[in-house]
Amino acid sequence: MDHIDREILQILQQNARTSLKTIAEKTFLSSPAVSARIEKLEKDSIITGYQAQINPMKLGYHILAFINLNVAPEDKQKFYQYAEPIPNILECSSVTGEYSVIMKVAFESTMQLDTFLGQLQKFGKTSTQIVYATHVGPRGVQVREKSGH
Repeated sequence: MDHIDREILQILQQNARTSLKTIAEKTFLSSPAVSARIEKLEKDSIITGYQAQINPMKLGYHILAFINLNVAPEDKQKFYQYAEPIPNILECSSVTGEYSVIMKVAFESTMQLDTFLGQLQKFGKTSTQIVYATHVGPRGVQVREKSGH
């Protein structure tokens, strides 16, 4: 991956709908060359997908929360199978520390969140933080050259 690939990644992270023509103009390449580079970045699993960023509040999801859950190691696979199809779970990650899993969730009401928490507690102890405001929103990672390269 060279500096042009990194520039393409920065552009696409800012707006995945940026046209090939615009990317080509910014990188001083032809549109087919940009297309080929993007295809290679996808093939190499550097670009893993494209999605629209949606405001959950506008769709009625007024409660965003982070839920910490302590799942016993032997129950993790069963938990992940339970969690996978639940659309209210926006992200679910294994983490270090007192809890083994952290989830970002969205619900229409605190009552729905409370019902979900009750279901989760069959897997272990929970700790929940409700989001009041997000001051630094979701964004891509900084694409820079690896040190030593």
